[in-house]
Amino acid sequence: MLLASALFLITLLFVIWQPKGLRIGTTAIIGAILALLLGVVSFQDVITVTDIVWDATLAFIGIIILSLVLDEIGFFEWAALKMAKFSGGNGNLLFVYILLLGALVAAFFANDGAALILTPILLAKMKHLNMKPLAIFAFLMAGGFIGDSASSPLVISNLTNIVTAGYFDIGFWEYAKTMFLPNLLAIIASLVVLWIYFRKDIPSHLDVENLASPESVIKNETMFKLSWWFLGLLMLGYFIGDYFNLPISLFALGGALLFLAIANYYKAVKPLDIIKSAPWQVVWFSIGLYVVVYGLKNAGLTSYLAVLINNLQEMGNTVAVIGTGFLSAILSSIMNNMPTIMIMDIAIDETGHKALAYANILGSNLGPKMTPIGSLATLLWLHVLAQKGIKIGWIEYMKVGLVVTPPVLFVALLGLM
Repeated sequence: MLLASALFLITLLFVIWQPKGLRIGTTAIIGAILALLLGVVSFQDVITVTDIVWDATLAFIGIIILSLVLDEIGFFEWAALKMAKFSGGNGNLLFVYILLLGALVAAFFANDGAALILTPILLAKMKHLNMKPLAIFAFLMAGGFIGDSASSPLVISNLTNIVTAGYFDIGFWEYAKTMFLPNLLAIIASLVVLWIYFRKDIPSHLDVENLASPESVIKNETMFKLSWWFLGLLMLGYFIGDYFNLPISLFALGGALLFLAIANYYKAVKPLDIIKSAPWQVVWFSIGLYVVVYGLKNAGLTSYLAVLINNLQEMGNTVAVIGTGFLSAILSSIMNNMPTIMIMDIAIDETGHKALAYANILGSNLGPKMTPIGSLATLLWLHVLAQKGIKIGWIEYMKVGLVVTPPVLFVALLGLM
């Protein structure tokens, strides 16, 4: 246990620190190789892990490629400007509309898509509106929070969802039905709690008339119109794939590549640039980090967690759901939600209480918001902001995260009762 824990902590430290530009995927693979050489995991474990994460990882890459193409044609900027215009200059309405837009983007394009694409667009618009620093901070923090808190409605909304759905063989429709209410409650709770927290910093009025018209940012009208039909057909494809038990990556990645080819035909994008922009390091990150995490499983951590979960189950279903959700949340905030989701999935599988997998997802999606290191989406979000000259410190971040996250998670978990 000591060796496996030390290796995991060192790997995670370098993933977060990224000294001298060391990429997260490279770090994770180095950690996996060391785990193999030190006997923490076996070659069979590597094969097992790859079998667990390959579909989720390729699906995630597909979702990001699709998002990048849509971003290139102006889809997300159009949506952000539409929300601003709908607000009529009312700061409180704009705050709500921006959160709703973030929830929609997270639902269909994953929380990481929201962090990578929506954040720079919103930041540019807020600066154009001459918002004060405290107002910008309020909108950015709220937008970053909703990206994770609303990333549970569909299997494709978060990498953690895809991994868990694949691990427990949960179908697309079965998942959507179960998580509809919890996600809705998470969105409502997020809106209320975030507005209460930031209400004094939200400007009462903004001059949105100076913003560009939504139609003016569309770079390819043919692709823009086609994108709505394509997204509808892609969603239908997910349900068809669910019926025939096909891998979700077949539609997520296959659909993204088809959309990229169509965009290239209409000269809306440069395919090579899009492919290069895709987060391929996530592939190596997923496989490498999960191999390292599997070493913790071999050392007995999942068995210990399974005993803890069984004890919670003996106290009743309500205690088990809330307890499992907050256990996942705390672990995610300390050691990142990617290793947490796998450790907890294995532990839940050992208990035989498959239904608790949903509580694990909510905890792993919401819990990370308590600390800056909790999720890959938050790390990406902070990186995007840093590139734009905005740095948010740990204390500054956690003052919001530790206050806002627990009540939102609690309300969301009630939706599973």
